[in-house]
Amino acid sequence: MLRKVVKVRLYPTNEQCKHLAQSFGCARWWSNYALNKSIEVYQETGKGVGQSALNALLPKLKKQEEYKWLSDCYSQVLQATTLKLTTAYKNFFEKKARFPKSKSKRHKQSVHYPQNVEIISNTELKFPKLGVVKAKLHRPIDGNIKTVMVSQDPSGKYFAAILFEVEGENPEISTSGKISGIDLGLKHFAIVSDGAKVSKFENPKYFVKHQCNLKRKQQSLSRKKDGSNSRKKAKKLVANVHERVANCRQDFLHKLSAKLVNENQVVVVESLHVKGMVRNHCLAKAISDASWGMFVNFLSYKLERNGGKLVEIDRWFPSSKTCSVCLHQVSEMPLDVREWTCSHCGTHHDRDGNAAINIRNEGIRMVKTDGTAVSAVGGKVSPKVERKSNLRYSPTKIEAHDLPKGNAG
Repeated sequence: MLRKVVKVRLYPTNEQCKHLAQSFGCARWWSNYALNKSIEVYQETGKGVGQSALNALLPKLKKQEEYKWLSDCYSQVLQATTLKLTTAYKNFFEKKARFPKSKSKRHKQSVHYPQNVEIISNTELKFPKLGVVKAKLHRPIDGNIKTVMVSQDPSGKYFAAILFEVEGENPEISTSGKISGIDLGLKHFAIVSDGAKVSKFENPKYFVKHQCNLKRKQQSLSRKKDGSNSRKKAKKLVANVHERVANCRQDFLHKLSAKLVNENQVVVVESLHVKGMVRNHCLAKAISDASWGMFVNFLSYKLERNGGKLVEIDRWFPSSKTCSVCLHQVSEMPLDVREWTCSHCGTHHDRDGNAAINIRNEGIRMVKTDGTAVSAVGGKVSPKVERKSNLRYSPTKIEAHDLPKGNAG
């Protein structure tokens, strides 16, 4: 079975908005209560509290007069909240994530409906206790609905993310087609080399374009009195600007990733450590605005869905400092150097275009190290499943005859 997700816009009535607000509050309170209970039990006994033990507390709490309002929320919403918390605990102890935090009403609100959600028509969804809600189903949902997550953005809009199963599987991974290397940057968002030519895609810099508007609205928000209706309205205006920036950026990343996936069977990128790079306060805003991590995630799932493959080379690979013609490596390459000439063979390089060619060649070399031949237009690629490469080979160790022809750029 193949699982898909479709996110649709909801248009609840005023009464339904109140019910959703109560459900958000109940789920948030129960998550914080269960988290505190788990911490207390662990401090006393040294053992955690399982999902069944936490769910067993819910009927007892509902019988108490102090927590009688928990009965207004759909019971399976609270049980789904328990599952999310226990999963977060498990990921923490397996060192896959940080320790779970308390939920706050100041951020995005969401609840999960694990079952009993029905599609009435292309304009209506039916939820337990909530009833029939107007919706805009822009895509057909022709499978078995598994779960539905209802969320409210800071701008006040409601959405439903519908997870459903359909017959079939993802196509078998085949790497017999075209292979391209991508160097991600700030001035040009992506520099792509396919072995025959180098293409550059401009960085739209959506946050910079909306920065003045955002600053003006944030200044207006800072002058409003805490708790007043005018502050709530000003806060929503600020959220609308952030939402517009996020939507524009996501639209650009989806379109560019779809174009590259449709044109290539294998895509090679660098496994950049974005979290460490944003510690540079001079480039933090520009790097965050570029959203390289989101772009790589889009490439990954779209290639998998189309039967392609994403290959990530080591972040320490000297793609910019290596001549793609003779493989001579310079000792230093400051960021302000955008063009350079190789002292060994005399070839003049564009920094980013040369890096894209080297990234593509390194992806092919990694495959050849695994004992699988790759042609200049693609081939069999079998990288590791993990999102990181542990290989740190110097390109100067590659023999000239191992490189595909036509990569001199």
